[in-house]
Amino acid sequence: MALFVAVVDEGGFAAAGRKMKISPPAVTRAISELEASMGVRLLTRTTRVVRVTDVGARYAADCRRVLADIAEIEDQASGAHGAVRGRLVITAPALFGQMYLTPIVLKYLRAYPEAEVECRFNDRVVNMLDEGVDVAVRIGQLQDSSYQAIRVGHVRRVVCAAPAYLKEHGTPAVPDDLQHHIIISANGVTPSPNWRFANGDALTVVRAAPKLTMLSNGAAIIAAVDGFGITCLLSYMVAPHLSDGRLVEVLDTHQTDVVPVHVMHHEGRHDARKVRAFLDLAVEQLRGGDAVTQ
Repeated sequence: MALFVAVVDEGGFAAAGRKMKISPPAVTRAISELEASMGVRLLTRTTRVVRVTDVGARYAADCRRVLADIAEIEDQASGAHGAVRGRLVITAPALFGQMYLTPIVLKYLRAYPEAEVECRFNDRVVNMLDEGVDVAVRIGQLQDSSYQAIRVGHVRRVVCAAPAYLKEHGTPAVPDDLQHHIIISANGVTPSPNWRFANGDALTVVRAAPKLTMLSNGAAIIAAVDGFGITCLLSYMVAPHLSDGRLVEVLDTHQTDVVPVHVMHHEGRHDARKVRAFLDLAVEQLRGGDAVTQ
């Protein structure tokens, strides 16, 4: 099962062999024997690529669950005196992971040298169970209640621009002024053209027609810092740029949505030492840091 999952994850026999520290022919034989014993084709091979079949994809998801259960059993069997060891898989939104979770991961690995971590920082919501993820940072309202979720704070949407842009085009005083400005849309944060603002109990919805649309939040930040236009991003994304003056927040008296931040893990694995050790560190660091607001 571990070999098969390695082939799926690495996209080939040679890469899986390197990961598992065995020869590619040994991997090929093992997979062939697995397929023969099951009587199904799990992978399709060509001279250039290896692709997983539909049956193989379902089997890989089941394998990940079984392997995770085995790891949990072994962890529990080690008892209270067992060392924190083994592979931990973590996912988070790309910029949040790069900016705020990476230092926590490094601190964890320095504290527990027998552990290893795989970071999957991307802007899609992964299925933690199917993809073998132990810990996830989620920004936004939670849709799935089958996981344990620890709230560490919240972030907010920030409308901002470079000083050079505001000097040339003026600073919007009310949300409706945005209709006369160049808008940079960061689809990861503002997929809808309707930007919501609140002033006390009054709600204002402005249809922001973007001149430039970016699928990457990082690219939207670059365009805003360059002085091209006004954008709306989450506070953690632009905190360094606001603090050093490269960006300036506008319309700050008109509050935008507050977005919760949670650290999530599998409900049945809260006693796994590697998971618990990372959770304790991550929750403490995030609650005490600059990434989120309490």
